[in-house]
Amino acid sequence: MKNKRAKKLISRYLEGKGNSKEESLVESWYLEETKDRPQDIDPLDYPEMEKVLWENISRQNSIKYPFKKTLCWSVAAAAVITILGVSLYFMKPTNSRGNLTDFAKTDLPAGGNKAVLTLADGSKIVLEDALKGTIAKQSGILITKTADGQLVYTQQANLRPNDAGSSAALNTIETPKGGQYQINLPDGTKVWLNAASSLSYPARFSGQQRRVILKGEAYFEVAKNKKMPFIVNSERQNIEVLGTHFNVNAYDDERTTKTTLAEGSVKVSLTNNSGDTQILAPGQQAVVDHQIKVQSVDIEEALAWKEGIFMFNNENLESILRKVSRWYNVDIEFQQNQLREKYFTGTVSRFGRVSQILKTLELTESVHFKIEGRKIIVLK
Repeated sequence: MKNKRAKKLISRYLEGKGNSKEESLVESWYLEETKDRPQDIDPLDYPEMEKVLWENISRQNSIKYPFKKTLCWSVAAAAVITILGVSLYFMKPTNSRGNLTDFAKTDLPAGGNKAVLTLADGSKIVLEDALKGTIAKQSGILITKTADGQLVYTQQANLRPNDAGSSAALNTIETPKGGQYQINLPDGTKVWLNAASSLSYPARFSGQQRRVILKGEAYFEVAKNKKMPFIVNSERQNIEVLGTHFNVNAYDDERTTKTTLAEGSVKVSLTNNSGDTQILAPGQQAVVDHQIKVQSVDIEEALAWKEGIFMFNNENLESILRKVSRWYNVDIEFQQNQLREKYFTGTVSRFGRVSQILKTLELTESVHFKIEGRKIIVLK
């Protein structure tokens, strides 16, 4: 199945049926894969391109994803990127390949499923160290770690009202830099938590609302319950839904909080009680600072992280490297401030080592990097 996805993409390119994203993906990877060849590269040499691509595919045996996926373009892209290695298409490509930095001795691995669960009584469980199966019980809820690294809350079937206990105390799951995790809440809501993020929630929802508190970034697939709205509180905004799919980026080090709606409807309001409220439709994004601005966006770009992809659309290097910093657990140092405002557009897998991203950025010949311990230094 994995090779079929790659074959389909290559075939669409060779037949001239690919869209701009597909063409960029194939051509840019081909250029990257053949950058060390002495001859000039002609992307229109289709037979040679197909040969190189399939030589690389044949060397790959498996793909590992942290989350289950649906069959859509972003999934196909994730599969192809992981099979083929790093692919990145830049706003200003260059025919010269330049001298790439050798990161062999300083390279760093990508993040993975890592998180710490803090229960209502204050006890902590390091989830990557916990064995699969039931890891805790509280308020009539079983808390289970699955074999593929998900945290699942399940209400016991024989729960009696006087066994339920208090649902007021919160559990908190927190991912470090270089971590991510999926949580299935007792109401059936699924949450994917990105790196350097936390989600606080009751072990059992009760009352008239299902309320959670988010810091960082998460993607929500909220179980429908018209009688019990689902509320997401973050520093700048509140989100109210009855049952829908959406992404929230609410990192403290970002200038704005962004909510992107994939399907259904959400209501976004400010926490400063200004009365500013907006209703989003699918494909819209609410950008919040001191007010709410609604704009149409590429949903694939906003949700790319969940599918194992970094996707940049005319994004400055400072913003790109903030994402790299969270996922690879590194600090970033710019030697010159003007380097922060170099802009790139591209797509690259999140599951390669950090050198794959840095080397591909270096192909533009506009920036270079040096790794010292867990610090990336950005050079002119």
